[in-house]
Formats: sequence, structure tokens, C-alpha cells
Amino acid sequence: MVSRVSGFLVVAIAWLLLVAAPVAAADSRLSEFLAKVTPQQFFNGADRFGPLQGEPPLAPVYAGDLLLGIVYLNADFATATGYSGKPIEVLVGLDRDAAVTGLALVEHKEPIVLVGVPEKKVVEAVNKLIGTRIAPIASGQAKAPQPDIISGATVTVLVMADSVVRSAVKIVRSGRLAGAGGAPAAAAPGVVAPVLRTVDLARQEQRDWESLLGDGSVRRLHLTIADINEAFAKSGNAAAIANPEPGDPDETFVELYVALASVPTIGESLLGEAGYAQLLRRLKPGQQALLIAGDGLYSYKGSGYVRGGLFDRIQLLQDGNAARFRDRDHERIGSLAAADAPDLREIGVFVVPEETGFDPVEPFQLQLMVQRATGVRDKAFLSVDLGYTLPEAYVKREPPATTVTTSASGSTSASAPPAAAAAGAGSLEEPFWKQMWRRDTVSIAVTIVALVVLTGIFFFQNALVGRPVVYVWVRRAYLLFTLVWIGWHANAQLSVVNILTFANALMTGFSWDHFLTAPLIFLLWTAVAAALLFWGRGPFCGWLCPFGALQELTNTIAKALRIPQFPVPWGLHERLWPVKYIVFLGLFGLSLYSVGYAEQMSEIEPFKTAIVLKFVRDWPFVVYAVVLLVAGLFVERFFCRYLCPLGAALAIPGRLRTFEWLRRWSECGSPCQRCAVECPVQAIHPEGHINVNECIYCMHCQELYFDDHRCPHMIQVRLKRERREALTSPSMRGGKGPTRPVVTAGGRPAAAPATADT
Repeated sequence: MVSRVSGFLVVAIAWLLLVAAPVAAADSRLSEFLAKVTPQQFFNGADRFGPLQGEPPLAPVYAGDLLLGIVYLNADFATATGYSGKPIEVLVGLDRDAAVTGLALVEHKEPIVLVGVPEKKVVEAVNKLIGTRIAPIASGQAKAPQPDIISGATVTVLVMADSVVRSAVKIVRSGRLAGAGGAPAAAAPGVVAPVLRTVDLARQEQRDWESLLGDGSVRRLHLTIADINEAFAKSGNAAAIANPEPGDPDETFVELYVALASVPTIGESLLGEAGYAQLLRRLKPGQQALLIAGDGLYSYKGSGYVRGGLFDRIQLLQDGNAARFRDRDHERIGSLAAADAPDLREIGVFVVPEETGFDPVEPFQLQLMVQRATGVRDKAFLSVDLGYTLPEAYVKREPPATTVTTSASGSTSASAPPAAAAAGAGSLEEPFWKQMWRRDTVSIAVTIVALVVLTGIFFFQNALVGRPVVYVWVRRAYLLFTLVWIGWHANAQLSVVNILTFANALMTGFSWDHFLTAPLIFLLWTAVAAALLFWGRGPFCGWLCPFGALQELTNTIAKALRIPQFPVPWGLHERLWPVKYIVFLGLFGLSLYSVGYAEQMSEIEPFKTAIVLKFVRDWPFVVYAVVLLVAGLFVERFFCRYLCPLGAALAIPGRLRTFEWLRRWSECGSPCQRCAVECPVQAIHPEGHINVNECIYCMHCQELYFDDHRCPHMIQVRLKRERREALTSPSMRGGKGPTRPVVTAGGRPAAAPATADT
């Protein structure tokens, strides 16, 4: 009966795969979402949204009669499908220079964000895109910035950021931004089209210190002892508060200056002609350099660069990217060349490493790390940012190069030249999932190797279990790899949420793209699907599930510490293991009504808490996960046996496995019960057969199967063999038979002594 039901389910799923057609794209919901936000969220001083224009629609934003920019819905221009298979709807603001001015997450169904990772944390990560200029990205002159990565929500954050950048690039390339509604740039009087901003290398003059400070060419940070004590007091660190900086409160604790020394006017004014020429010889094309100077009680250089070549108290921040400087990037300067410049204790030129992708015309921060000793070895830390924006006087604006073509009807169109178009097409026009696969090349390679190794373990299982000591350590090592690398490092914990999302996608508009955006999850699911045909659910539940590995390893430690184990009576066990099937069917039924609710209820799985978030979560979730692990110390794999909905979901198609690789003797179950008693998850019935729905394929029964000192059948085989060998030995035949040659002192065999038969 179960086989028939399983077969029906597989046929039904196959039918859905064949006939499920993508749902037609819905009309834009921009007007609906605009009602939930204000124009001030995207532009300072804005007072209204204009009427929607064009298709897909754009909403112009005004301050009085002045057009500030546009707001649009990301999903209208670029797909943004995350874990849930549903669009992640984000409103995006673009100003007339094609810079991102604001983002608003207005709707999503992401389980990672719904429960677990705070939505605020995800939004803050994506907000790193604010200030990004899209025109250089659209023309291929710059790479798309990367948001901060959040453990447990990596794909969600990357999908959102990718959608924002892709959609903005499409709008810039279409020319619609200029008219904020579909009109080309030439037809929008008074509106500035997107431009490229670069450092004006032609401007070169000598300026004095006061004028450099006055227009922001040099930026200053000044903190007194009172300021720094107040800052530590606000941090709430009791140890730091108890150890205030001594001295006059008005005394300078640190005075810090920063300037872009690679800009001709600034560099030549501060370093002098010879010093600036020397710096240019050191810089590679497009590379930038900062001049950092300091005074006061606190040294911005610290001592780390002396010990290990690293300046540990300062770092450069831009668009969420951080760069630290090493001694090879640094050159000490004795004094500043600008007229009336002060004598400062520390002056240095720092070359920005090429790999940081630093853009000199974009705002950046120099972050100073202030350390305070709170004990013999303990320290408290406080970071202070010194912001810098290159004055517009040093910035050159120019429109992106275009080629004008005339059609047969006489209309004209503008396009980027072939080189720029090719450069800009690159990664932005490549599907997002391909970017993710290229980004995770090393992790993908490690995962494939691990799957190949596991396949070898299964195919050559008889040779492995025949060596019990080797088998035990191979299994423990693989479980440790699964827990630490697949689980805690790669966050590739499979979940029943994946199954619910897949089933929902089949019914609402299936696409492989969003399943491919998580390469390791996709690889593991592919391997699990193939393994179901060979071995059932065992390969995943017994070898590839990080939480299952955590349960087994902690139980192994418990046994080593002689913590008592409580076998569940068979009658009770039979009534408990169906609970997980009820849980799965409940979640599946709920997902047909609301995937969002089902994903929240799937928190019955402690996977997100224990594996993805590494127990860094609200206390009720942590307590729940710990309780399950504690239960597993006394009843091995307690959660796997009785509550895991994912195990239940995999057991159903696992009934269709093609091969039976687990061997049994005729004596198994009657009279021998050893395997049934020792099975760690009680998957062997008292009558001897293995319940493949419950088997995790740990191979312990196969280890016993070949062991001629523990398996009663093999013990009898061994005893018979030993008796047979004993009966055929010369000593048991009364001395008859061939005798060994007698070896003389010289090492040569002597003549064999005659026997009674010769």
C-alpha cells in the first residue's frame, strides 16, 4: 500500500513538472507600495510623488517644481526571488546623477527574514548600496558593489542587492532616468542626464593649509580627553568607564587629518613638487593614495605595523568594503609642504591596495580604532569615523560616450560603443545564479569531493565495515566534516522549507533560477535525490545532515562519559516515529494555504538555530534546540527519530529505492536480536527486517554482519572453520603427513627422517 501511495506521489510530482506553467507576470504594484512610504524616505526635502510614467512605471519625485529623481519597484525591472520562491519587493530611489538615494523593503516572504535573522539586519546590509553611482557600472567602468554578508541570510541579501543594481542599470541604459518617465535625454529640458565623474587631473595648483582645510580638501578630527572619556561612557563598557584617560579634560587626545594625496592639487600642495612626483612614480594607473597625519596623546599608527607589518588602528571604509594598510603601503613624511601647515607628530602617505576597488570621487571614511587598557591583558575598543568627500572642484563630469544611429524611418537612437557595451554587459547581464556559482567555486569543489568520497564509502561499504576500527573513525571524521564545514561554515543545512518552497513553485510558476542561487544547497539536494533511488533517505539523514551529525557526535561523547542510555520500548517506539510524518503532512497542508505560515511553523526544526545561526538567537529558540540535544544524549538521535519533518518527507520517495544493499542472515530476528538491539535509531524490527523509512544507513548492522566475534551466525561460521582447520592439521592426524625439512647448522636442509609409511 505504501509503495502504491509513493508511486502515486512521484507520478503526481512528475505531472506537475511537465504541465506547471509559469504564471503570467502581474501588473506593477508600484502605486500600491508608494502609498506605504513617503518621498522623504528617498530624497531629502522631497514633498510629493508625481504621476506614474512609462511602462514599467517610474514615479518622479519632486521638491516643489524641482525634479529630484525617481522611485521604482525593483521587481518591475529585474527578478528578485529568494528562498521562498516569491519576489522580494524593494522600492529604489535614483537621483538625476543615477546614484541610489534610498531603499525600502516593502514586501517579502523570505523565511530567513520572517523568523531568525532580524529584518532590520538584512535591510542595513542592503542599505550599503545607498550612495552607489550606477552610471560607471552601466558603462562597464566599475563593478557592482557587494553588500555586507549576513550569516544565515547570504542568498537573501545578495539577491536583493543584485536586483537593485540590475534594475538601476537597466533604467540608466534605457535613458528613461533623464526624463523620469520615458523621454530621452534630449527631450527633457532642464534635466541632467547621467554623467561619469572622475578626478580632474588637469587641475593643478599650489594652495596653503588654511584653504585646503577650508574647502574640505583636508578633513580634520579633533578629540579631547573629555571627548574620549565621554565616548567610552556612552559605550556602556563598565571596565572602560572604570579606567578613564587621565589628564586635563581639554588636552588633545588625538588630532587626525586625512586627504587624497593622489589628486594633483592636493598632493602637490601637501607633498611639494618633488614629493608628489615621487608618489606618482610609485602609483599604478588608477591607483590612489591618502595622506594621514596625526597629533596628540594617541598614535593612529599604533605598534602593530612594527610587529607584523599591519596598521591595526586605522582602516579605510567605502561602500561597505574595508581596507587595511601594511608597512609596504606606507611611506613616512617628515613635514607638510603647504604654507602655514602645522608641525604634526605623525605624517604618512598610504597607498590604497588595488584590490579594494576604491573610487576617489565617492565618499569614504577613515576609521580610527581607539584602544583602552582595562586590565593586565584586557582592552576595550571604540571606533571613530572621519568622513571624507572629494570637493566638487576636483571632479570632472562628462557624459558617457554614445554612438548615434539613424533608422530607416529617420529616428535616431543612442547606444554605448561596442567596447563599453561589452564591458558593461559582463556580469550584470549574466544570470545571478551563475555569479553565485562562480563566487563559491572553492566551496562547490569541496562539496563535490565530499559527495564523491561518500559515494565511494557506500559502494565499497563491505570492505569498510569489515575493518571495524577504520569504519568507526571514517564515520566520525565524516560526521565532523558535515557538522563543521557543511553546517557551521557553509550553512548548507537542508530543511523541510526547501521542499515546501519547491512544491509551491511547481504550482505557482516554476523556475530553476532561484533554486540555483544557492549552489551548495542545490548540489546537496541533487545528491540526495539520486541517493533516494539507491539507498533511501539514509545517506542524507545519516551522513549529510549537520544537525544529525551534531546529535550523533554529542551522543558519542555522552557514551564515552558513561551517561546512561535509555532504550525506548518497541511498542512505544512504534507509536512515536509516525509523529514526524504527521508534522510533515501538517506543514505541507499549511503551505497550500500560506507558505509564509508554513515556513514559520517549520521552526520545529532546530536547524536554523543550531547550525545556520550557531545558537546566536533569541533565547526561546536556543532553549528549544538545547533541549533536543540534551534529549539526544540519553536517546540517540531523539529528534531524527520522532520529530524531524524533513526525514519524513524524504522517507516517502525513499520507498522507491532500486537496490537493497543491507545484508541479513536467515537467523536475524529469529532467534538473534543483536542488530535490532544495537541499532542506534531502532530501525530494525524484532522479527529481523530493516525499516528503510527509519534507517539512517549508519552501517552498524553491516559491521556486525561481518564480525565473526559478535554476530552469532558469523561466530558459528568461524567455529566450524576453526574445527575444520584443526582436524586437517598434522597434529590431529597422529603425525602422519608431510614433515618439515630439518635445517642443519649450515642452513641447508637435511634429508627428512623416514616415517612409518615409507
